Amino acid sequence: MILAIIFLIVGIVLTIYGANWLVDGASSLAKKLQISNLVIGLTVVSFGTSMPEFVVSLISAIDGRTDIAVGNVIGSNIFNILLILGLTATVYPIAVQRTTIWKEIPFTLLAAVVLLVMANDIIIDGSSTGLISRIDGMVMVSFLIIFLYYSFETSKHTQSSESLVVRMYPIWKSVLLITVGIIGLVGGGKLMVDGAVSIAESLGISEAIIGITIVSVGTSVPELATSLVAASKKNSDIAIGNVVGSNIFNIFFILGVSATISPLPFNADLNIDLLVCTFASVILFAFMFVGNKGKINRIEGIVMFLLYVLYIVYQIWKTAG
Repeated sequence: MILAIIFLIVGIVLTIYGANWLVDGASSLAKKLQISNLVIGLTVVSFGTSMPEFVVSLISAIDGRTDIAVGNVIGSNIFNILLILGLTATVYPIAVQRTTIWKEIPFTLLAAVVLLVMANDIIIDGSSTGLISRIDGMVMVSFLIIFLYYSFETSKHTQSSESLVVRMYPIWKSVLLITVGIIGLVGGGKLMVDGAVSIAESLGISEAIIGITIVSVGTSVPELATSLVAASKKNSDIAIGNVVGSNIFNIFFILGVSATISPLPFNADLNIDLLVCTFASVILFAFMFVGNKGKINRIEGIVMFLLYVLYIVYQIWKTAG
């Protein structure tokens, strides 16, 4: 048990550092290409901060630990919206661009709904088991390609008034940072999965619960750090873009690629969590039209934070039951 906890902690540290190195190298390259702040947040930063989830989910899927793979993504998306944006808005209210309100946030909701539909073969098709198939995975990846195309087209017409501070590196150093970051992510991800599985077996609880709580929170630390730092610097584009982009990547990229490589059986017990994930996206969209329109204020941030606390209380109750 102690060794498993050590594996988990070391894995989290490696994935965080790996993600940071990857983001630093990729952001430097993106800035040299004169890509806007919003698009860097939606793509480069969100992709980099989603790498821990990607590596952990991919390794879990390959090892046959699909409950961890799927639970990790769902739990991370809930954590990203309710806790990260909740805390971030409490630090500094988040102003949201009109294009983000009407396009990126609805795309996040679409991702949650698509996963909800694709995972529930039992309810929709009357199948004996739920499965995110290879075809489902390919459809998700197609949605991701559409999103990426839209993001880069948007960058041609959208200018941010905020400045993103990016340390510039020579191309060779940027590539080195990206490479070392990926190595750290893979090694850390493997340690996280092994540690999480051992903890679940020792405590006698399901891998789905471990995936949706401990693993998802651990892999979401980069998103939390990125958004809080961005908020403290009053850089709302990065704060909101990081979370929205990360949630889209989590479903369409992580689960899409994982399912394309190996179909993912879906545990029906995760449906409530998937509904919470969808509800979180609805709440985020709704907050754009109440109070200070186009902004997540401190009160709304506190509400989102409290909703996450209630969700964790539910998880504890479910585990105890």
